[in-house]
Amino acid sequence: MSEEIISRRFQLSSFQIIILGFAGVILLGALLLMLPISTQKGCITPFNEALFTATSAVCVTGLVIHDTGSYWSAFGQTIILTLIQIGGLGVVTVAALFALLSRRRISLMQRTTLQDAISAPNVGGIVRLAKFILWGTFLIEMIGALAMLPVFCRDYGWHGIWKAAFHSISAFCNAGFDILGTADNLYPSLTGYAQNPMINITIMLLIIIGGIGFLTWEDIYENKLQFRRYRMQSKVILIFTLILIIFPAIFFFFADFAALPIEARLLAALFQSVTTRTAGFNTVNLSAMSSSSQGIMILLMLIGGSPGSTAGGMKTTTFAVLLANIVATYRQQDSAHFFDRRVDYNAIKLASTILTMYIALFFSGGVFISAYENLPLSSCLYETASALGTVGLTLGITPQLHIPSQLILILLMYLGRVGSLTLMYAALSVKKAVNSKLPLEKITIG
Repeated sequence: MSEEIISRRFQLSSFQIIILGFAGVILLGALLLMLPISTQKGCITPFNEALFTATSAVCVTGLVIHDTGSYWSAFGQTIILTLIQIGGLGVVTVAALFALLSRRRISLMQRTTLQDAISAPNVGGIVRLAKFILWGTFLIEMIGALAMLPVFCRDYGWHGIWKAAFHSISAFCNAGFDILGTADNLYPSLTGYAQNPMINITIMLLIIIGGIGFLTWEDIYENKLQFRRYRMQSKVILIFTLILIIFPAIFFFFADFAALPIEARLLAALFQSVTTRTAGFNTVNLSAMSSSSQGIMILLMLIGGSPGSTAGGMKTTTFAVLLANIVATYRQQDSAHFFDRRVDYNAIKLASTILTMYIALFFSGGVFISAYENLPLSSCLYETASALGTVGLTLGITPQLHIPSQLILILLMYLGRVGSLTLMYAALSVKKAVNSKLPLEKITIG
């Protein structure tokens, strides 16, 4: 009996498994990246730099201290790509893949953990959903690589195969890592392909597909174009994703890129709008964009992608629920709703909590880095929004940051990927509060 009590006491919750799983993969990746074989020059990478890169890869962010293409060897780039794939799918989902391949039975606890990892509504059918996600992921990444293959093979010969595969996985996982840099051209991202429609469109589609969420995939796969049959969540995700792409793109088109031809200007505006929320690629010089555009990009980075996807951030559903609650309050309605469906009050509380935590982390991190590095606050806030939203866009200050500032960004990237609420649930007691209510007293708001 005592052994049973001890085993229960030390049994990890699903949230603890998720955060420890991510932390373990990050640490292993950092140790591998420290090896001399991981770099072009055969040198040992300092632990803090390897840890930063591994965290950025697993948390599918894209912020880097060293240029990925010129600093890391083929072995190092393979380690980074593996970390990106694990981080994009989720540690638990990848573990489920190995369990399925080895034909092992997945226990109820493992199914529950998998449910929490991919934000599934229930445990039933979770293994079937995991198979669908895994097969869909590899198929989409292969199609993306094949679409970009002719362009990269034209420019890099046989090395173009590796570049096409790397950028397809990086885009689908919303990671933003590129391997196009050289010793003479560091951190180029996709600026060399700013006017190439094939690369731009393929990367954008991969980012969007990876960022809308696995449950939305399932809805589209099962119900095709019958939009009315989709879950309310899928409808909200698709509509708000479209809104968050189109309106910022219109603003960027008129506020920036005036020197480009009309077709290239449209492509640049659309690409920056798509990549800003989750992916971290860029086809133009971000520092040259207007301050108002950079402010909009900070907002988009904090919103991020959708739940149960390869993206980070607060999530489109959080943003949508908050807006719906504002509309309901303005109209003096009892509850927020979408498509004639009422939103659960707990969802509104969670959305408000997430918003508060993200603003606090984003602002406090930016203030610390600004004060410590003596840099403009606006640039530092851009960097912390990029880290917390697991985006990877930068105004160029990341490589020059000192270790304390790097640690702040590492923490923000980690929290942005595993979710601040997940960390809170894992750290706090799992006991539910009692149902008794305290006496009610009104407080004035506004």
